[in-house]
Amino acid sequence: MNLWKKADRHAIAMDKKARSSIQPEIVRVSPGAAIPGGELAIWGKGFASNGNGRPTVRFGDQAGSLLLSSSTRLIVRVPEGVSSGHLTVDAGGGAVSQPVQVTLGRTLAENLHPVANPALDETGNVYSTFSGSRGQKVPVSIYKISRDGVTHPFVTDLLNPTGLAFDRSGLLYVSSRAEGNIYQVTPDGHRSVYAAGMGIATGIAFDAHENLYVGDRTGTIFRINRDRQIFVFATLEPSIAAYHLAFGPQGCLYVTGPSTSSYDQVQCISAKGEVSSFYRGLGRPQGLAFDASGNLYVAGSLSGRQGIIRITPRGQAELFVSGYNLVGLAFTRQRSLIVATHNSLMELFVNLEGRPLLT
Repeated sequence: MNLWKKADRHAIAMDKKARSSIQPEIVRVSPGAAIPGGELAIWGKGFASNGNGRPTVRFGDQAGSLLLSSSTRLIVRVPEGVSSGHLTVDAGGGAVSQPVQVTLGRTLAENLHPVANPALDETGNVYSTFSGSRGQKVPVSIYKISRDGVTHPFVTDLLNPTGLAFDRSGLLYVSSRAEGNIYQVTPDGHRSVYAAGMGIATGIAFDAHENLYVGDRTGTIFRINRDRQIFVFATLEPSIAAYHLAFGPQGCLYVTGPSTSSYDQVQCISAKGEVSSFYRGLGRPQGLAFDASGNLYVAGSLSGRQGIIRITPRGQAELFVSGYNLVGLAFTRQRSLIVATHNSLMELFVNLEGRPLLT
């Protein structure tokens, strides 16, 4: 009897030793980029903990919050204040995976209130709004953030600034959803009314001929020619929040406008004003931008996962950046991506070239 007990104890000890020698292996991480608070799915093997607890996922030496755990799949939330993208899985007993590099956002500016895409000037400065609630006056309406992260007040006393866009001469255009005006702002921050009567003016974008397009969230897309003549370009269903606009390949204007549906679409408007559906199946889609290869990036959610969604020209969609409360994005000349949350700007070095906004 004692011999059997001794053999059992030996077998258990050998089993523990064997399990402790299994090195976790990371096969895939999806998506490959996130901001703090975003969630990453990790596939691999050997993730079962060798102790009584669960494995630990670390970003450098900082542990993330494990939301789901199995021997082959983990879901982890990226911690606040994270500084390293070297991701490892620690199963205990000295069994730690080889690191995998993921792209994490760094804070560029805080205490803002963007409601659409940020805008970049020719020298790489980033512009973002403090939009405020409807009708709310705030001390500074638009901030200018330099490449080294220094934030400067740029425009004051502009009510509910929403959409931002630069023309070729370096003038900034701003929509006010409270006033229905489009303002033109000089590089030194002086503003004047460029166009009025745009309804609840939200998203704006220039085409290749520098005609300015404005989304009135009650259902109209306006076109303003360079001589400031105003035309109704297209009519859409009203949005509960805003329209967001971006020009893509072949001169098509792409539009998002969150509705009461949880299965919203990205619409494409031809140069003749003909409206078609490019992609349907996003939750609350907002700001959008294209890369140089013609892929579309949209702030929203896909199958319940929030962040930046990449949609190929053929309509294949995947989560590209994981994160919550994202409202807009813009590519930089340094091949990075600026993403706007409800109260901040973050930068991710994604090594992608953005499509020029004016070609």
